[in-house]
Amino acid sequence: MKTLRDIMTTNVDTCSPQDSIYETAVKMKQDDVGVIPVCEGKKLLGVITDRDIVIRAVAEKKQGSTKVTDVMSSRLITGSPDMSVEEASKLMSQDQIRRLPIVENSDLVGIVSLGDIAVHKESDSKAGVALSEISEQRDQLQ
Repeated sequence: MKTLRDIMTTNVDTCSPQDSIYETAVKMKQDDVGVIPVCEGKKLLGVITDRDIVIRAVAEKKQGSTKVTDVMSSRLITGSPDMSVEEASKLMSQDQIRRLPIVENSDLVGIVSLGDIAVHKESDSKAGVALSEISEQRDQLQ
């Protein structure tokens, strides 16, 4: 059985609590990602998503200099490197998340997305199920 250590992205760009939402948005554009973990050193404090920036900053007319800590998601759902791909898929589906930060001793060591899960043949159906459940529940909320 594959673990998250086998499939996680380990070269994860992060931002610090002192960074602005503008700086973080630029990183997202450069890295072509929709989430950036917020870390103090290696300690994971939260994540900021493109959606956080739109809903909590732009829609509320906050300045680009606003600190990421003012708009980040701090209610964290995380996984461990030794968690199975199946466990992660269930967790992501249950908690309606598309990206799962991977931590070890409170330190960020990687991130797993539904796409990462989907590219591994033994778990294609798990990612598909998780994605469809996430999408269905989001549609019901709107």
